[in-house]
Amino acid sequence: MRTVKIVAASALMAAALYGCSSRSEAQAPPAPSVTVAVPLVQAVQDWDEFTGRFEATQSVEVRARVGGYISGVHFRDGDYVRRGQLLFTLDPRPAQAALASARAQLSQAQAQLTLAQSELERAETLLESQAVSQAEVDTRRGALQTAQAAIAAANANVRTRQLDLEFTRVTAPISGRVSDRRVDAGNLVAGGSSAADVLTTVVSSAPIHFVFDGSEAVLLKYQRQARQGAAPIQVRLQDETGFSRSGTLDFTDNAVDTSSGVIRLRALIPNADGFLKPGMFGQARLAGAGTYDAMLVPDAAIATDQARRIVYVVAADGSVAPKPVQLGPLVDGLRVIRGGLERTDRVIINGVQRIQQPGMKVQARNGQIRPVAREAQVPVTTAAPASTATFANSLSSGD
Repeated sequence: MRTVKIVAASALMAAALYGCSSRSEAQAPPAPSVTVAVPLVQAVQDWDEFTGRFEATQSVEVRARVGGYISGVHFRDGDYVRRGQLLFTLDPRPAQAALASARAQLSQAQAQLTLAQSELERAETLLESQAVSQAEVDTRRGALQTAQAAIAAANANVRTRQLDLEFTRVTAPISGRVSDRRVDAGNLVAGGSSAADVLTTVVSSAPIHFVFDGSEAVLLKYQRQARQGAAPIQVRLQDETGFSRSGTLDFTDNAVDTSSGVIRLRALIPNADGFLKPGMFGQARLAGAGTYDAMLVPDAAIATDQARRIVYVVAADGSVAPKPVQLGPLVDGLRVIRGGLERTDRVIINGVQRIQQPGMKVQARNGQIRPVAREAQVPVTTAAPASTATFANSLSSGD
């Protein structure tokens, strides 16, 4: 009986010791595993980004310069037309009749001139023999000058009527893409003024303008940098991931809009294939400054601590410490760190979600930060107030 009690007591003590050991192991789990790497250091260039709209370098509303009936339409809606290409014809018969009348008036004026010349010569001959007075000669000379003026007026009238006949052929004023016809053959249209009927419109297609607004702060920034010449610009459409279209900034407006605090800017973009259309939206970016060496870390390595942005670094003993950082733009899929981090810091780039509190210990595995493939990312640039840009006109003067 005594032996049984001793065995039972030993079993109870062993169970108690095992329970204490299990609770101790539960309270001290193994350190989480994370991947660390030193920041990637490489030369980068900041870009300033804008949203703008494409506009044609030339846009013309086609109107007839004389009124009349439309007798023919000589293009297909949406065609590419060249300058001088025939678009519409008006009934030329009224203009032809007016030209014939003007030429008849010219012939009459020429006959009057011939008569006036003959009468003046006859009067001058008679004046030598005192057969006529000097007043008569002066009268004949005045009649000749009047006939000469009538000839000039008749010639001007003929040229006017010739122009009216020429204007019955409405041609493309510029090369570009024509819109649809606004009137069909058989309609009577007014012409000869800015209030005349619009027959169609033509917009140039290559090159094309990209127009956007820049903030006054950015204007000051770039003017103080005194950048010279036309600044390069890169543009992408809303469904594109890369800035594949390049151009130059060729115009800066001459005043800042006092109501909005922005200034209008314009870039010239090649458009040989005519793919870009006026009215399209796009995003553009301009180089904000020269290249500089920057530290980059994955965007996923950045955490938020209230209003601060932080990264976690691992010390030599495996303890974790947060470091507040100042962020820059994304470059090749990595975030630029402007301040708060050293080049030798081991930053947690994988497993940040396992960090429960500062000072905890982790098992750090060494990794490496690599740029993201350019074709697999959407470029993101510095968010600027309103807009940012280089200013071609104002900077070329060295202000």
